[in-house]
Amino acid sequence: MRGRCVRMRLRSALRAASQRRHLPCRVWRRGFGLRPGSDEAGLTVHAQPIISPETCPALVLNADFRPLSYYPLSLWCWQDAIKAVFLDRVNIVSEYDKTVRSPSFEMRLPSVVSLKTYIRPSRHPAFTRFNVFLRDRFTCQYCGSREELTFDHVVPRSKGGTTTWENVVAACSPCNLRKSDRLPGEARLWPASAPYQPTVNDLHQNGRLFPPNYLHESWMDYLYWDSVLEP
Repeated sequence: MRGRCVRMRLRSALRAASQRRHLPCRVWRRGFGLRPGSDEAGLTVHAQPIISPETCPALVLNADFRPLSYYPLSLWCWQDAIKAVFLDRVNIVSEYDKTVRSPSFEMRLPSVVSLKTYIRPSRHPAFTRFNVFLRDRFTCQYCGSREELTFDHVVPRSKGGTTTWENVVAACSPCNLRKSDRLPGEARLWPASAPYQPTVNDLHQNGRLFPPNYLHESWMDYLYWDSVLEP
């Protein structure tokens, strides 16, 4: 019965918060209400900014207060963060100055949450295009360019090459076309660094050079992108 009540309150809160985004902003003058669209002469009208919940993701930390992942950065949308709070799966570490309300419930949106149960991270990251670029620091391994990046098989697949960490490097489109379906010796193109399978720590180290576009101030104590880099 208690679980059903919690779920009903949660659904009510999420529905009310979603509907609230579409309400018109309030305007005022010297503390007195003013209808939107008023053309009263000499009035200075200030619009109260409305922060959409969609702009308030929560940084998700493991039970040891380290992010679950850096690439991509472990973020939950506000609905998932609130649901996890209600299900008692996380602790709220920090909050936004944004409140969601329903007729019987209100709470500030979490900006940082930590799991109550520790999840053991994998030693090796997923083999993805982005992680290959990150391992190679978003640099063509043949000429050093950072434009028009794609990836290249050092040993072409037509010659038995496999699509693995140890045979794929970041390459710009011109170098990829120039190398074509040839071995490095045939094309006179050798990668600057031999491709390898990176560890999560390897990508974390390289990632210091490429912070995400958006980092909320409440996240900084748990990330390293604002720290001084080692020479």
